[in-house]
Amino acid sequence: MTAISDPPSSAEARRTWIGEQLRVAPGAAADIAHRDTGWVGGPDYEDLAPDELDDTAKAKVAASVEALADAQELLWADATRAVLIVFQAMDAAGKDSTIKHVMSGVNPQGVDVTSFRHPTAEELAHPFLWRTWQAVPAKGRIGIFNRSHYEEVVALRVHPEWLGGQHLPDRGTDDELWASRYADINAFEQHLDNTGVTTVKFFLNVSKEEQKRRFLRRLDRPHKEWKFNANDLAERARWDDYTAAFEQAISATSTPWAPWYVIPADHKHVMQAMVAGVLVDTVGSLGLTWPTVSADEHAANVRARQELMAEDDATTAGAPRAHDNETLEV
Repeated sequence: MTAISDPPSSAEARRTWIGEQLRVAPGAAADIAHRDTGWVGGPDYEDLAPDELDDTAKAKVAASVEALADAQELLWADATRAVLIVFQAMDAAGKDSTIKHVMSGVNPQGVDVTSFRHPTAEELAHPFLWRTWQAVPAKGRIGIFNRSHYEEVVALRVHPEWLGGQHLPDRGTDDELWASRYADINAFEQHLDNTGVTTVKFFLNVSKEEQKRRFLRRLDRPHKEWKFNANDLAERARWDDYTAAFEQAISATSTPWAPWYVIPADHKHVMQAMVAGVLVDTVGSLGLTWPTVSADEHAANVRARQELMAEDDATTAGAPRAHDNETLEV
């Protein structure tokens, strides 16, 4: 990880500072291989005992969950913007648990989660971004991609034999193909931004050693074994290839309108706190406002209130109120 400046003192400024350390600057190398997967957010947290660190991270997640719930209500009411959250990672990095915990306070009626799996025959017959378009969130909503269109420049770069199913025309050299796809993705995400959809992207950066520990943990727990697939080891053997593919993709597509954040993922609760903090700052930066009513609408509402109050007075005049009934019954 590159040199890190000293963090500010206030909690809000510190959260923003941590986000800046995690963000991949446009045009800069992501430098995934050299980032500390166990970084906990600076000196304020480095000296904490493991239990203290977990408790501190959980408290920060809880505070951010509450802030996100309020922000989602404003996002829905404002109805001019949407938020698209993209998660990518190696296996067992914690995508599912991060979505579960960080989004635990939002109204599920306003959230859409899409997990992109192996493409269908219909999807393969269309351009590679076609199925992604179908899942873009509507205004006022939050969309979450658990894996995403980035599989098209990561998994397929590691497994170029899978490109055969896409029935592509002559695509030139491999370098030209990937450069073209990066450009397509950047243009797609810029179009989303231009039309009110803010994209924020997270790469959960787990170490190979921690992935092994989590795989073994799944295998050693009967109620978790279902999460493990023996084929995961074949992909684990391509660790360096995947790291290189993620490095190239993230470096080429972290833009001012759709930034990437590389989140250290060896400490799950810290990882969740960092993701939550970035999301709070992202939604808070959108300039959302509560809807206002016109003078005529307000006047009509005042009259409606008066009618409701008069209705209440008419129906209750001379009749005992609820608490009076309770008193009489006693």
